[in-house]
Amino acid sequence: MSILYLLIPLSLILLGLAVWAFFWAVKNDQFEDLEGPAHRILFDEDENDLPPDERQRRQEARERAAQERRNTDPEP
Repeated sequence: MSILYLLIPLSLILLGLAVWAFFWAVKNDQFEDLEGPAHRILFDEDENDLPPDERQRRQEARERAAQERRNTDPEP
Protein backbone atom coordinates (compact mmCIF):
# COMPACT_ATOMS: atom_id res chain seq x y z
CA MET A 1 0.00 0.00 0.00
CA SER A 2 2.85 2.38 0.76
CA ILE A 3 4.14 2.00 -2.81
CA LEU A 4 1.09 3.94 -3.98
CA TYR A 5 2.51 7.03 -2.25
CA LEU A 6 5.41 6.81 -4.70
CA LEU A 7 3.64 5.57 -7.83
CA ILE A 8 0.79 8.12 -7.89
CA PRO A 9 3.05 11.23 -7.86
CA LEU A 10 5.41 9.54 -10.32
CA SER A 11 2.55 8.81 -12.70
CA LEU A 12 1.31 12.41 -12.42
CA ILE A 13 4.79 13.71 -13.22
CA LEU A 14 5.03 11.42 -16.26
CA LEU A 15 1.56 12.51 -17.38
CA GLY A 16 2.60 16.14 -17.07
CA LEU A 17 5.73 15.46 -19.16
CA ALA A 18 3.68 13.72 -21.84
CA VAL A 19 1.18 16.60 -22.03
CA TRP A 20 4.04 19.12 -22.19
CA ALA A 21 5.75 17.12 -24.99
CA PHE A 22 2.51 16.99 -26.96
CA PHE A 23 1.89 20.73 -26.74
CA TRP A 24 5.55 21.43 -27.58
CA ALA A 25 5.24 19.26 -30.71
CA VAL A 26 2.05 21.04 -31.78
CA LYS A 27 3.61 24.46 -31.17
CA ASN A 28 6.69 23.57 -33.24
CA ASP A 29 4.63 22.28 -36.21
CA GLN A 30 5.58 18.64 -35.82
CA PHE A 31 2.08 17.66 -36.99
CA GLU A 32 1.89 20.18 -39.85
CA ASP A 33 2.22 17.75 -42.78
CA LEU A 34 1.22 14.20 -41.96
CA GLU A 35 0.76 12.96 -45.55
CA GLY A 36 3.78 14.57 -47.22
CA PRO A 37 6.42 12.02 -46.13
CA ALA A 38 4.15 9.16 -47.19
CA HIS A 39 3.81 10.61 -50.69
CA ARG A 40 7.44 11.74 -50.93
CA ILE A 41 8.78 8.17 -51.00
CA LEU A 42 6.96 7.60 -54.28
CA PHE A 43 9.22 10.05 -56.13
CA ASP A 44 12.92 9.69 -56.89
CA GLU A 45 13.72 13.36 -56.41
CA ASP A 46 11.61 16.22 -55.27
CA GLU A 47 12.70 19.39 -57.03
CA ASN A 48 10.87 21.51 -54.46
CA ASP A 49 13.22 20.35 -51.70
CA LEU A 50 16.25 21.76 -53.53
CA PRO A 51 17.51 25.30 -53.06
CA PRO A 52 16.61 27.63 -55.96
CA ASP A 53 20.18 27.84 -57.33
CA GLU A 54 20.52 24.04 -57.46
CA ARG A 55 17.11 23.79 -59.15
CA GLN A 56 18.27 26.31 -61.79
CA ARG A 57 21.53 24.38 -62.40
CA ARG A 58 19.66 21.13 -62.90
CA GLN A 59 17.23 22.77 -65.31
CA GLU A 60 20.12 24.23 -67.32
CA ALA A 61 21.89 20.86 -67.38
CA ARG A 62 18.71 19.20 -68.66
CA GLU A 63 18.34 21.82 -71.37
CA ARG A 64 22.01 21.40 -72.44
CA ALA A 65 21.61 17.62 -72.59
CA ALA A 66 18.47 17.95 -74.69
CA GLN A 67 20.24 20.39 -77.03
CA GLU A 68 23.21 18.03 -77.40
CA ARG A 69 20.90 15.14 -78.19
CA ARG A 70 19.19 17.20 -80.86
CA ASN A 71 22.56 18.19 -82.35
CA THR A 72 24.00 14.66 -82.39
CA ASP A 73 20.90 12.73 -83.51
CA PRO A 74 21.01 11.91 -87.23
CA GLU A 75 18.23 13.62 -89.11
CA PRO A 76 15.93 11.36 -91.15
